Amino acid sequence: MKKQSKLIQGNAAIAQGAFYAGARFYAGYPITPSSEIAEIASRELPKLGGIFMQMEDELASMGAIVGASLAGVKSFTATSGPGFSLMQENLGMATMGEVPVVVVNVQRSGPSTGLATKPAQSDIMQLRWGRHGDQEIIALTPASVQECFDLTVKAFNLSEKYRVPVIMAPEEVCGHMRENIVIPAQGEVEVVDRSQPTCAPADYKPFCFDEGAVAPLASYGSDYVFHVTSSMHGENGFSCNTPENAGRRVAQLHTKIAKGRDEIVMTRYFGKEDCETLIITSGVVTRAARSAAQEANASGGKVGVLQLQTLWPFADVEVREAARKAKRIVVAEMNYSGQLAGEVKKYVPDPSLVVGVNSYNGSIMTPAQIAAALK
Repeated sequence: MKKQSKLIQGNAAIAQGAFYAGARFYAGYPITPSSEIAEIASRELPKLGGIFMQMEDELASMGAIVGASLAGVKSFTATSGPGFSLMQENLGMATMGEVPVVVVNVQRSGPSTGLATKPAQSDIMQLRWGRHGDQEIIALTPASVQECFDLTVKAFNLSEKYRVPVIMAPEEVCGHMRENIVIPAQGEVEVVDRSQPTCAPADYKPFCFDEGAVAPLASYGSDYVFHVTSSMHGENGFSCNTPENAGRRVAQLHTKIAKGRDEIVMTRYFGKEDCETLIITSGVVTRAARSAAQEANASGGKVGVLQLQTLWPFADVEVREAARKAKRIVVAEMNYSGQLAGEVKKYVPDPSLVVGVNSYNGSIMTPAQIAAALK
């Protein structure tokens, strides 16, 4: 495939990013505002030798992509808030079984059915803690159509390398807006495939509980016969409930992510390097924040913007460093409770300097709303 320049929608860019990364299986249930991803996958995957399945619900969709991934195929699904809630149990199964999958949650306004076609950033905590139990997960959020493509490729790479579910979490606006993007030639951007076992089939263990370790993953149907269970298990995949084993298992689910933190956590900085006011954002709100910062800086202000491309693991080091000299920290987000601001307060020198700007009525946050906080 040659390098291409296209005017496309964010959801289309996510689908194209998945195909570029080598995804060849999609299972999902249509739900606004993510349905374009399923539509494109249904049309394009068969052309690529892949498979599209429309499932009866999101529980089945999540189970299907876990099974397809264990069979050796890069797999993904897309949904929104209500469907994402239904996926949590099997998402936990994928975490426990270290099954690489990508889940796209195009965020919309809630609770419940809520405003089904309106944007929000109210799933931040659900992305991290929606599953029960002690576990780590990766969540990325784009601010542009180009980032929809780029971060989707990155999501698959991280999922395959660390054997962990990765969540892409754009908002409805980011999923539906159209911009010119560049789709690189195949091979121009790195595509990571999972590590394969090289030992004799009889010696293969599908898990390794050493600190920071990620075991190679064979495919169902190959010469490597192995077991995966959602129960606490040993390195051979079969149930094991001893305290020593459980401690090593839970720790390894965390340490493998901690070991790769510098690769996983991505941020971008805009504006004055010696800022007195720091705006911290994620997703599409970054665009409004950059506009407000540019206007303030043109009038002699010293404003910087820290965009969190990775929501989880949280960018604690980057937040702490960016906020080190700031006299005020503005956290702009589209939810009522300040889910992002609550995390920021944990890592800045003085939490009392944090000012929240919140929008939660189904409308996109504007530069004027953020500018008002700057003044």
